[in-house]
Amino acid sequence: MSDLAARILDWHREHGRHDLPWQQDPTPYRVWVSEIMLQQTQVSTVIPYFERFMARFPDVQSLAAAERDEVLALWSGLGYYARARNLHRAARIICEQHSGRFPEQLEELRALPGIGRSTAGAILALACGQAQPILDGNVKRVLARYHGVDGWPGRTAVERRLWDLADRHLPDRDPAAYTQGMMDLGATLCTRRRPACLLCPLADDCISRLQGNPEARPASRPARDRPRRYTRMLLVRGGDRILLERRPPTGVWGGLWGLPEVPKDVDVHRWCRAEFGVEPLRVTPWSPVEHGFTHFRLEIAPVEVALEELPQGVSESERAWQPLAQAGELGLAAPVARLLDRLK
Repeated sequence: MSDLAARILDWHREHGRHDLPWQQDPTPYRVWVSEIMLQQTQVSTVIPYFERFMARFPDVQSLAAAERDEVLALWSGLGYYARARNLHRAARIICEQHSGRFPEQLEELRALPGIGRSTAGAILALACGQAQPILDGNVKRVLARYHGVDGWPGRTAVERRLWDLADRHLPDRDPAAYTQGMMDLGATLCTRRRPACLLCPLADDCISRLQGNPEARPASRPARDRPRRYTRMLLVRGGDRILLERRPPTGVWGGLWGLPEVPKDVDVHRWCRAEFGVEPLRVTPWSPVEHGFTHFRLEIAPVEVALEELPQGVSESERAWQPLAQAGELGLAAPVARLLDRLK
């Protein structure tokens, strides 16, 4: 066992996190769901989502049997919705191809949608006690600082170096405690900003601390401009119902329910006549709102469209006249949910 691993195990025993919801009865299923939710999302945000998800889907069989809309509805607000779609697909594959038993081999896990090398390693280490390395954001930060690894971890050569280090330090004894300890250290002490080096068990020989610049590692993603995109969303009301449309299965907010979108040069009165055969009672533009994505910023121009009554004969499978008070029961993108709350 490396000296680093021994110090991590000692530190975790006394200072690590031991009361997170997924640490209670850490089955492969529960650990898997938590690991997917924790991707690019903070623990404090994930906890209530995880608890609601487990209450509705306590095992892989119940998740596989669910409708996609229900899964997405419970995911609404967490973002990165491909995670939820992959989780649902993987649950069905586990039930169909593995008789409902969670795979406990690394390559079988990595073959499932949405499970990469680090997530598979975390599931096997935390739930099955297997000695498997992981390399999530916290572990990357700890290893890059401790060993003085320069460069952005998204670059292939840097990532390969970090994987080599993760594998080198992995102990044969207590891999679950070691894995949790590395994640906890990065989350609580070796943080991105203002790391608490004086409390760190690795401080004595951490290269970045000795050089006096721990925040310089790991290097940030190279800066790039995020382009702006524009859309106009129509909040079409017929009585107490709102018109929603299911988005395509892939792409932005894939599979979620959203509002009809039209180009800014489309006449809304003419659109209503063409879609429903009626003239709107009222068309009211709202102030634009912005929503940020990883690769671009989206400017949304909402327009409230009031119809005198619910149109007849509009029953396409990808459209729904949902009671406004119950719109949250469907999977909605965060900005759509906020617009509907404002409409209420």
